Amino acid sequence: MSNSSSITEFLLLPFADTRELQLLHFALFLGIYLAALLGNGLSLTAIACDHRLHTPMYFFLLNLALLDLGCISTTVPKAMANSIWDTKAISYSGCAAQFFFFLFLISAEYCLLTIMSYDRYVAICKPLHYGNLLGSRACAQMAAAAWGSGFLYALLHTANTFSLPLCQGNVVDQFFCEIPQILQLSCSDSYLRELWVLMVGICFASGCFVFILFSYVQIFRAVLRMPSEQGQHKAFSTCLPHLAVVSLFVSTGFFAYLKTLSFSSPTLDLVMAVLYSVVPPTLNPLIYSMRNKELKSAIRKGISWTFLNGNKLLLFLHK
Repeated sequence: MSNSSSITEFLLLPFADTRELQLLHFALFLGIYLAALLGNGLSLTAIACDHRLHTPMYFFLLNLALLDLGCISTTVPKAMANSIWDTKAISYSGCAAQFFFFLFLISAEYCLLTIMSYDRYVAICKPLHYGNLLGSRACAQMAAAAWGSGFLYALLHTANTFSLPLCQGNVVDQFFCEIPQILQLSCSDSYLRELWVLMVGICFASGCFVFILFSYVQIFRAVLRMPSEQGQHKAFSTCLPHLAVVSLFVSTGFFAYLKTLSFSSPTLDLVMAVLYSVVPPTLNPLIYSMRNKELKSAIRKGISWTFLNGNKLLLFLHK
């Protein structure tokens, strides 16, 4: 029986056993990762550079893009490196760091999505009070609260989890150091120490979900009472992207963790982990840009400006 003091590395679950499939996995993840970097990078640049987008909604969207970039960068590069080098190992400290940063970013993102639902609620249900309730200082404080809550919960969870004695070896049945798989390596009697941290997380996540649900019930009631179809369309166009992002995030995350309580298999766990850790950061910028004319216009202007200045630089160099 091994314990945590004797473990120097963990073994992650490979996506495939044959070299050809490992290279295919590397190429697939590389494409997804580059798409996530491009999409979120364009959103960040457009919001930061276009003064018309310096509003609370886009400020929170900028924070969401930052969290998405961090979240996918925590898991995917290591999985790609393991595939290209045909290895499964991750150091003990590397696993703890991956565990902490992923939990920190995913928790902060969930808090931020809750705040964004409040932003939409105030904008549609209490438009006359929008400037007072969501001023620049209030937005900065709410964003800091989201990042801080994620950091504190991740710190508490990581410290508690990695202080547990690990009696079930060092094989993690996932492509990154995920919560359920690490807990499965701990001794059965020590697992009870972790339950209170999990209960805090479940209560907090449920509270955020209820708040989001309540906000959108009020939003849809207010929108349906609008006399103008143009007003309804504008309200829905700003709410539907956020609702789509929330639905994707919550459905994949909840199913990934609730599923382990009833039935589980390595393949299903792998698929669900990809769905909630890789797919949302890649699709979020696409979802927002598809329904948001202002963001699409800013991104197009940014791309045009980049190409224009690039061409000017090439002409200057040729001279």
